[in-house]
Amino acid sequence: MKTMLYWFLVSAVVAAIAGALSVGVTATSIGMAQVLVMMLCAFVVISLFTGVMRRVR
Repeated sequence: MKTMLYWFLVSAVVAAIAGALSVGVTATSIGMAQVLVMMLCAFVVISLFTGVMRRVR
């Protein structure tokens, strides 16, 4: 999960730099960051769910 967070931060920095330079890569970088955030949220929810299920048993 740390790798995904790392790539999210990298793409967010790239998006900020591209936005500052008005480069056309901005939309692609923001799209990548959104996908990574959604994947990170899904992994967090799955991890929380499996952790709760282990404690129930």
